Amino acid sequence: MTKQRCGWCEGDPLYEHYHDTQWGVPLRDDQKLFEFLILETFQAGLSWITVLRKRENFRTAFDDFDYQKVAQYDQFKFQELVHNKGIIRNKLKIKAAITNAQAFIKVREEFGSFSDYIWRFVDGKPLQNAFTNYKSMPTNTPLSDAISKDLKTRGFKFVGSTVVYAHMQATGMVNDHEVSCFRYEEVAAL
Repeated sequence: MTKQRCGWCEGDPLYEHYHDTQWGVPLRDDQKLFEFLILETFQAGLSWITVLRKRENFRTAFDDFDYQKVAQYDQFKFQELVHNKGIIRNKLKIKAAITNAQAFIKVREEFGSFSDYIWRFVDGKPLQNAFTNYKSMPTNTPLSDAISKDLKTRGFKFVGSTVVYAHMQATGMVNDHEVSCFRYEEVAAL
């Protein structure tokens, strides 16, 4: 018997694996949160599967998403990234990744961790939605608008409301699995 999954991931083994094992799982590890933030930044204007297919290349190019290292990237490293065919070579997004690493560190200094900062927007527990079809899910919400605005005041780039909402979905701040999906109840119980 095949598992009932969210419609957006069906038909691609990489997408299905990501959906089944990571998407929507509450994430509180700062390095993993930074990874998703950077990947979502690069995804802006593109499909998530495009980024997902390049994820391992991004990990290598960005030192396993070590925000301390990324924050220190110089012009030489920037040029190396711009010429790296394994990643999305958008100069503004690459600059944003470096800027966001620096802002990420400042947030950690102020709040103790990025996790403490970001999870406070949902009072520390995932929001539980009940969508029957992924096509009816919003691409942004008043909450993602507020988080986006706050991130921007802290110096983050490429963190519009749609990017923030995708980040919330990916890192489990909101459970947007379709109610018929086998992961809906599993994720809700986490």
